[in-house]
Amino acid sequence: MLKLAILGFLHDRPLHGYELRRHLAALTGHVRPISDGTLYPAIKRLESDGLLVRETEPGTAAAPRHTLHLTEAGRAALLDRLREPEALDVSDENRWFTLLAFLRHLDNPADQAAVLRRRLAFLAEPASFFYEGERPLGAEEFADPFRRGLLLIARATTEAELTWLRETLAELDAA
Repeated sequence: MLKLAILGFLHDRPLHGYELRRHLAALTGHVRPISDGTLYPAIKRLESDGLLVRETEPGTAAAPRHTLHLTEAGRAALLDRLREPEALDVSDENRWFTLLAFLRHLDNPADQAAVLRRRLAFLAEPASFFYEGERPLGAEEFADPFRRGLLLIARATTEAELTWLRETLAELDAA
């Protein structure tokens, strides 16, 4: 997720490390905070892999600033990851939102639609947070108001996403 987000934000424009961290924090929020101990080693790995480069600029006060730029290899890696996301990128809500934030970088509507169809297929499978054997339990089966609430909220969120997916797929198919 972090690699995808870094590449996605740098596809938009070159950024300083602190700007990148701010964008990442806005995307992941309190769900998955990104520490410097996670971000800067990830940047170094991407730089070592040739996916981004660091350019030094004179600082406004004293210290020089480093701007991160996506390389052509980085751009290709981002597009490959968007075009062929891992199964967990489609099934995990937080990873899905990260993928969705950058899906616009795929120029081909058919490629975008293929990714959305994978998510649609995932959401079409019966699921629950709670099971009786192999059978998913529905909200109406719980007297516990908290579990019932969890399932009602999840159902409403899923229905809203299914509606959006179907509408967006129709638009992409028409393009």
